[in-house]
Amino acid sequence: MLDFIEGADERVYRKIKSIVELGLHHEQQHQELLLTDIKYNFFINPLRPVYSSKRDSFQNSEIPFTWYDFEGGLVEIGYEGTNFSFDNEGPKHKVWLQPYRLASRPITNGEFIEFIEDGGYKDAKNWLSDGWAEMKQTGWEAPLYWEKVDDEWYSFTLSGFQKVNLHEPVCHVSFYEADAFARWSKKRLPTEAEWEYAFSHVRQEGNFVESGYYQPISFVDSEETGLSKGFGDVWEWTQSPYTPYPGSKPLEGALGEYNAKFMCNQMVLRGGSCATSSSHIRLTYRNFFQPEKRWQFSGFRLAEDLR
Repeated sequence: MLDFIEGADERVYRKIKSIVELGLHHEQQHQELLLTDIKYNFFINPLRPVYSSKRDSFQNSEIPFTWYDFEGGLVEIGYEGTNFSFDNEGPKHKVWLQPYRLASRPITNGEFIEFIEDGGYKDAKNWLSDGWAEMKQTGWEAPLYWEKVDDEWYSFTLSGFQKVNLHEPVCHVSFYEADAFARWSKKRLPTEAEWEYAFSHVRQEGNFVESGYYQPISFVDSEETGLSKGFGDVWEWTQSPYTPYPGSKPLEGALGEYNAKFMCNQMVLRGGSCATSSSHIRLTYRNFFQPEKRWQFSGFRLAEDLR
């Protein structure tokens, strides 16, 4: 590839530049998926091997939970610029947001345990119909990789089994579980437009793959105020279905299948995770998975309407 690129004349280079750039960003996606696949395959291996010995060395402290209010109104979301973005991130367009509030941080393991202990997985009132059917069929009783030993919860990580840190963002939950928790809490999940607008003035810093922890952490920058952990740690489920933005058109040829053909029966996640490269993520980045998937580093934060 290097020989081909370096030997290309100006005409060929202009033609292949965008394709090569897309391929490099696609490779970054696969680097993330390699970690998620390694974690799952090590988990189902009877020997439960360890991928990395690096563990969370941060102080196990609770991050305060507060709400932040947004007036909403007519706002713009979507990518607009000259740097790289995937075709599903644009075009930039206007959306109307009703007044809402967003949680200052994602839901933690400790808060999710409260949901479990209150019978959250056993009460159909908490669940969408499809989610209830999926949960009953698969036998979910807790997030993926969790096991209870002597009345204490443990989780398999890329550093092996560890006692569940109550203050870390809950991870490896499906959209259905996130939505069930929100209903149990008398709240809801944010839309992707609400999420993007809220984080449009927040520093794009966090626990990404470069930290080498490969696990959500409870630590947050002591100087950081306002909304926290929107970038890194866990992908955050939204209540938005994965559909094209107004005015969006698939790329020509085979590249048109890259994102457009998946715009059905999937939900949008935002913000990146502990397995995402910090150079890969953007405010406008739209990840998407089927609502039952749990092997991705996926969590969530709550939202509610302002009356």
